[in-house]
Amino acid sequence: MSSKPNNNILSSQKNFVENIKKKISATWALKLSRSARDNITAYAFLSPWIIGFLLFSGVPILACFGLSLTKWDLVGSPEFIKFQNYIEMFSADSTFWNTLKVTVIFTFFGVLISVSWALFLASLLNMKAKGMRIFQFLYFIPAVMPSVVMAFIFQLMFNKEIGIINYMLSLIGINGPNWLMDKNWVMPVVVFTCIYTFSTGQMMLTFSAALKEVPLSLYEAANLDGASTMKKFWNITLPSISPIVFFNMIVSTVNLLNGSFSLIYPLTAGGPNDATNIIGLDIYRNAFGTYRMGYSAALSTVLFVIVAIISLAQFKASKKWVHYEE
Repeated sequence: MSSKPNNNILSSQKNFVENIKKKISATWALKLSRSARDNITAYAFLSPWIIGFLLFSGVPILACFGLSLTKWDLVGSPEFIKFQNYIEMFSADSTFWNTLKVTVIFTFFGVLISVSWALFLASLLNMKAKGMRIFQFLYFIPAVMPSVVMAFIFQLMFNKEIGIINYMLSLIGINGPNWLMDKNWVMPVVVFTCIYTFSTGQMMLTFSAALKEVPLSLYEAANLDGASTMKKFWNITLPSISPIVFFNMIVSTVNLLNGSFSLIYPLTAGGPNDATNIIGLDIYRNAFGTYRMGYSAALSTVLFVIVAIISLAQFKASKKWVHYEE
């Protein structure tokens, strides 16, 4: 008689536990199904970009690497030569090393000057003074002009005989140099032109928007502590807009490495004596000057690797100085 109640209690406990397990499994299944639906929805919205990237970026990158292993002059069939193009490129007597040095120098100072100048202009735009909108409009006009047009304008401005720069210097008794043909002056001139490119005007607007989002209470507290303008800039402004600074550095670096051809080619054509011969210009010369398509593809592959390495290094270094809101 006593065993039957015990069996009933045990069976009821088992049923209770099984019901709880079923409810838990159903809950997890519902959550998983919701998570799966969210993932499917997200990838569905991303699929046009993913398909476009694979077709128009991924496939050409692989094709470029494959072409870099060949010798081809656009006439006959590509001849497979393995890594001979890379061996020639990295040889001791190759001009690639000077081109790489020029590219690194141009990119470093171009990013430094363009980002700093864009931040300076954005700070001026955020000052409460009349005429700032007109100043923004006037500065942004050359920023949206094609790089080729800007290059020809600067070519006239820095001309030794008829350029306005040397004319202004002559008014104070200085005989200006031949800016674009002097190996010591041509790189500073080319870097200077970077502040009038599209990326600088774009960065100016993003900096201006970021500066408006810095809490005024931080500046008020700093004023009560007697902080100077420079201390407020280094300790409040820069940390607050550091994500935008980082973003603009990435954009400027990629633009200068990949898109500077349209600025330098009409301005200096890589001269004098290859003083401004960057990798992008060298790719063009080998592809359409000497019709060495395989070697040009190898240069393109190396440039892609350089951009990837620099971008990864910037992302890794950003963990130490970029501050995100939590």
